[in-house]
Amino acid sequence: MARPRQLKGTLQDLHTTQLLHLINLAKKTGTLHIYEGVPTGREIILGDGETKRPELQIGAERARVAFREGKLIHARLTSQSDHLATVLHRAGKLNDEQHRIILSKAAHASDKALALLLINANYVSQADIIQSVQRYTLEIIYDLANWTQEPFVFEEGEQPPPDKITVPIDLENVIIEMIRRTSRDKMLLEALPNLDFALRFPESPAEKFAKVKVQLSVEEWRVVSFINGRNTIRQIAKACNMTEMGIRQIVYGLLSAGLVELVKPIAPEAPKSGRRPSQATSNMPQRPVINKLIDRIRNL
Repeated sequence: MARPRQLKGTLQDLHTTQLLHLINLAKKTGTLHIYEGVPTGREIILGDGETKRPELQIGAERARVAFREGKLIHARLTSQSDHLATVLHRAGKLNDEQHRIILSKAAHASDKALALLLINANYVSQADIIQSVQRYTLEIIYDLANWTQEPFVFEEGEQPPPDKITVPIDLENVIIEMIRRTSRDKMLLEALPNLDFALRFPESPAEKFAKVKVQLSVEEWRVVSFINGRNTIRQIAKACNMTEMGIRQIVYGLLSAGLVELVKPIAPEAPKSGRRPSQATSNMPQRPVINKLIDRIRNL
């Protein structure tokens, strides 16, 4: 039996929304792999015989999105953890301490096994898990709308590992929402093109936060807890397991409210003689002393 023709190309040829529309219409089952585009140094000539563009070859995998009979069922970015505990923590269903304990005790547990344990222990409900997984999947898909040149390959019939929790999502509404968000995301990219800037609090932050009555979401508080003038926006996004557009949206809101300011990152202090910084200290953003201030602000 002949193998189905492999769908492949780049997001320059076929935009993400067009690709999803095709998968939806054809009721396809399989997994879309999206890769980093590595320039070869050569150019390719397009179908009009005149237009040229740099040739890209497949590099490291950046994302994978799974479908079943034309429905979206799973998505993940290789730069993010998709462990169920992390997905629930990001959705505000687990607090920081619960997240830390679960990762230390059940880091290698399958998502389905962990889900049963958490439900039986009354940590979360089945609805919490479904909603959190669906939200995580959609955030990734909406972020992909801003990818414009990456190579992709659709592997017919490939499905996520059986231990992964999948939630079927109709693509029609996803495509409509992606188109709606495109103009907003364009504005965010123009407002915050560089994620390698840091953030700091303005003078009298308690006064500023009090004026807006500190009506921040769980994710916004999480971002705020990493602001210290050293951590870059990109580092904070990684620490909070957020997409680039997700962190842009939160930072733009904080900037617009006057709660934070953009600054060049402060150089880290040199370690004392004879002491080396730990790996966690040198590679991961650190929570600043400002946490004490945040606790006080919350009680205003």
